[in-house]
Amino acid sequence: MTQKISFQRSANKISIMILILLIFNSLTNFGYSQTTTIILIRHAEKDTTAPGSTMMKADPPLSVAGKRRAERLPDILKDYQPDSIYTTNYVRTKSTVEPLAQKYHLPPILYDPKDLGSLAEKLIHLNGKTVVVAGHSNTTPMLVNLILKENKYANLEDSVYNQFWIITIANGKLTDKVISY
Repeated sequence: MTQKISFQRSANKISIMILILLIFNSLTNFGYSQTTTIILIRHAEKDTTAPGSTMMKADPPLSVAGKRRAERLPDILKDYQPDSIYTTNYVRTKSTVEPLAQKYHLPPILYDPKDLGSLAEKLIHLNGKTVVVAGHSNTTPMLVNLILKENKYANLEDSVYNQFWIITIANGKLTDKVISY
């Protein structure tokens, strides 16, 4: 009988220790968030000599320079391994991220550039993910501003293709930087 009581006391002590460890573990992880990285790029140079490319609703392909820039994108972003890639449904944005998508075997996810608010909310809540988003001279800075919740960046000039933003979200804090390449 004494052995049975002794065994029960040992089992109770072990149970209490396990419970304390579980509580401690949950308290130390409470509020912990992983770093989210959002890389926002404008599409590469478009071919303005393509028929109809100067019309407002034109969907021109990339120029030779744009294709070269797109091919360099995986090397430019070599320090980041994307979990997903978002693009508008335009030839130039899809072609810009194609080499990156092929390298990481990721199918690009289409988004509507007319609904940037929804996309911004979705991106903000991708805890611990790295995401690349391809957009346009007006939508990319606008999306950056929506994520940052401030009107910090103006539309890009039509001739600017060599700049992208990296937004990092860690412990609820957002930081941003602009990189020229």
